[in-house]
Amino acid sequence: MKICRSPKLICTNFAAAITLSILIVSALPASAERLPTTVLPDHYTLTLAPDLKAATFSGIETIEVTLAEPADHITLNSAEIEFKSVTITAGGQQQTATVTSDKDKEQSTLTVSSQIPAGNATIAIAYTGILNDKLRGFYLSKTPKRNYAVTQFESTDARRAFPSFDEPAFKATYDISLIIDNADTAISNGPIISDTPGPGEGKHTLKFLTTPKMSSYLVAFLVGDFQCTEGESDGVKIRGCATPDKAALTPYSVEVAKYVLHYYDTYFGIPYPLKKLDLIAIPDFEAGAMENFGAITYRETAMLIDPKTASVGAKKEVALVIAHEMAHQWFGDLVTMQWWDNIWLNEGFATWMENKPVAAMHPEWNIDQVVAADEDGTLNLDAQPTTRAIRAKADTREEIEEMFDGISYGKASDVLLSVENYLGPETFRKGVHAYLSAHLYANATAEDFWGAQTATSHKPVDKIMESFVVQPGEPLLTFGEASNGTISVAQKRFFISPSIQPDPKQKWTIPVCFKTGSDTQKCEVLGPDDSSLRVPSSSLFFANAGGKGYYRSAYPASVYATLVANAETDLSPTERISFTGDEWAQVRANKATVGDYLNLVAALKGDASAEVVGSAFDGVNSIYDQVAGTAEEKSAIAAWLRTTFAPEYAKLPPPSDADSPNTRELRAHFFGILGYYAKDPSVLAQARQIAEKYLADPASVDATLGQTALYLAARNGDAALFDKLQKIAETSTNPEFQEGALRLLPEFESPALVQRSLEYAVSGKVRSQDALIQFMIGLDVDANREQTWKYLKSHWDAIRPLLTPELGSGLVGSTSAFCSAQARDDMKSFFAEHRVPDSDRALKQSVERIDGCIELRSLQQPNLDKWVASQPKM
Repeated sequence: MKICRSPKLICTNFAAAITLSILIVSALPASAERLPTTVLPDHYTLTLAPDLKAATFSGIETIEVTLAEPADHITLNSAEIEFKSVTITAGGQQQTATVTSDKDKEQSTLTVSSQIPAGNATIAIAYTGILNDKLRGFYLSKTPKRNYAVTQFESTDARRAFPSFDEPAFKATYDISLIIDNADTAISNGPIISDTPGPGEGKHTLKFLTTPKMSSYLVAFLVGDFQCTEGESDGVKIRGCATPDKAALTPYSVEVAKYVLHYYDTYFGIPYPLKKLDLIAIPDFEAGAMENFGAITYRETAMLIDPKTASVGAKKEVALVIAHEMAHQWFGDLVTMQWWDNIWLNEGFATWMENKPVAAMHPEWNIDQVVAADEDGTLNLDAQPTTRAIRAKADTREEIEEMFDGISYGKASDVLLSVENYLGPETFRKGVHAYLSAHLYANATAEDFWGAQTATSHKPVDKIMESFVVQPGEPLLTFGEASNGTISVAQKRFFISPSIQPDPKQKWTIPVCFKTGSDTQKCEVLGPDDSSLRVPSSSLFFANAGGKGYYRSAYPASVYATLVANAETDLSPTERISFTGDEWAQVRANKATVGDYLNLVAALKGDASAEVVGSAFDGVNSIYDQVAGTAEEKSAIAAWLRTTFAPEYAKLPPPSDADSPNTRELRAHFFGILGYYAKDPSVLAQARQIAEKYLADPASVDATLGQTALYLAARNGDAALFDKLQKIAETSTNPEFQEGALRLLPEFESPALVQRSLEYAVSGKVRSQDALIQFMIGLDVDANREQTWKYLKSHWDAIRPLLTPELGSGLVGSTSAFCSAQARDDMKSFFAEHRVPDSDRALKQSVERIDGCIELRSLQQPNLDKWVASQPKM
């Protein structure tokens, strides 16, 4: 799953998606909530009848199971389920079972008077449940016109829809039927195979094709008046579905899915295994998307766009989310991790894989540069004091939910990229094929994957991957001067805080790839005990070819100076992103000064890549927000930005329909920098004009520039603009416009409008999936942070019901924007008294980030003052 954010400069897709998607052991810790392995499900037959008005449903279920040994009871998962009747049939004998439920463990035990023999048995259950409002399980999604019944089961919520063996290793097949109103249709994992009247007046029953063997969290069923656009790829029927008012926005998703499915069929060498693939946009959906086998569900903004009026970023984001979830049809659905501690086998793979078909479909989008920038962000995350290993303990529901983070998605993906770069794409692809082929319709572990890659490549992939998967953190490689074909190199764990000393015993096995030409490299493996590497002859020494290695690099002063001087001519865009990220890491670790970094940014000011400029400016943003503690310092940075970037912006031609995506994004970057940070009066005046034009007719303005202009206008906006955006948020049928307008409301800096935005968020007029995000944005805006925090504390009773695992954790994480000991202590005290479930790690990391900001300002503010003093008067 992916969560929403509001970028400061290019407001490309205001609801950027965050995607969802070991061994079962006999001895488990006392806190475990695992089921016994002596009863295994083989097949479920489910018939559900939802009542969308009463928000309830009834179910009739049979589960075919196999017992490894005789037993007088069977334990399975259930939550918010009321059992009406239960029978167990085995060996020709049917017995009525009594039910004992443990609400804390979300388990129910079915007990019979006579032992059930080992072998096959059938459990028959009649039950009822609720269509909840918590965006999980079987729940209600609403529009102004009607209700819908939809599902979200990952990770542990299938049990809210039907009693089940709700763990990923308990794979089974499913026959699903839904009894619904005559005017409605339904969507599930398989295609509809029959549609019969009744039972009851005004009802019909839809039966779906038996599913493949799959995990319970991948089951899906949705009920409503969905309308769909159809397509086909490699003989598979593809549909994009939405509520009737948004069905016209589905064709883009179908075209992307058609391309991606064919790409994956070819890449994996294993055809998509189902007869159809549905993509369904849901009005109320907590995550970005969910990879249900054959029936992928999405937030509306993660799927529905009009390509004629969408920004470049929105088109990229939708394509990447679609590709991510479709990759799961192989990684996660066809082959599933054995247990949640290896969720990276799902999410890391899908994050790594999503980029391939999108890059092939749209080479003009420079996806490799997006990947490099994302890796830089992941390295910053992994350098925090509190991080975790890619594979970590996940026994309880809360521990499982916390696994869906930047480590499972970002770090795992980046490690895979690093290994692929070392082996070569085709060798790596063959290893992927071998891994998938060996575990079709089954479960797998990390060892299964790196074992397949090692056997295929005959290289030490097992040692490399194990060192990165089982250890937290990242390595810093410090290089010496090359001499006689070798170079000294020392590795240690890198922390973003200079006050933390790493354990000298922690080492990795690392593929290090040296740049040898414009697109060539030579890779060596640095072992834990190695202190030097062979280095190829090259006119320029750069130790992270392509920017694909998962490590930070530090160079001698002379080598660094040469790299700065030749960055624009001799380093590729992805390498420049990696290089600037490494330099900012050195600033954070107090090994370089903010002045060094700003001088590097100045050297890159004329870079032709929007992604390089945007990535380099991340550090400038941190200097402005976290290091500059006075109005005078911020004013000096603003003046430097005007002097440095205004000429570069002026060099760009006026917007044109012929502009490349990169030019559109580069223009928007410069426009945002000059308007938000530099506060250039002419840019702010242009922003108001462009914003008015964009609001009047979105097709009349380049959307990428128009959305950035609207962001700037909102930050400096009045009540009239606030009213316009609020109306769009309430009435637009285009999710990009609707959610984009909503996300801008907490950006207004007028205290009266800040108050209005906060009151509006909890008024009931904002969907629960969005309300907390409004507070996250308010906490991120420097001018609005204190007011937002005070409101949050004084209105906690109104906010608490909106908490969900992902959004609650995100809300707690948003407090990391504070940068004072007083704010830190206040935040800690409040959340100690008002604990947010599933957010313990987020709280600890927020405290650490605040401490890191305090430390950064203390160490670097004097350096900033020196740099300011050295600049010519502006």
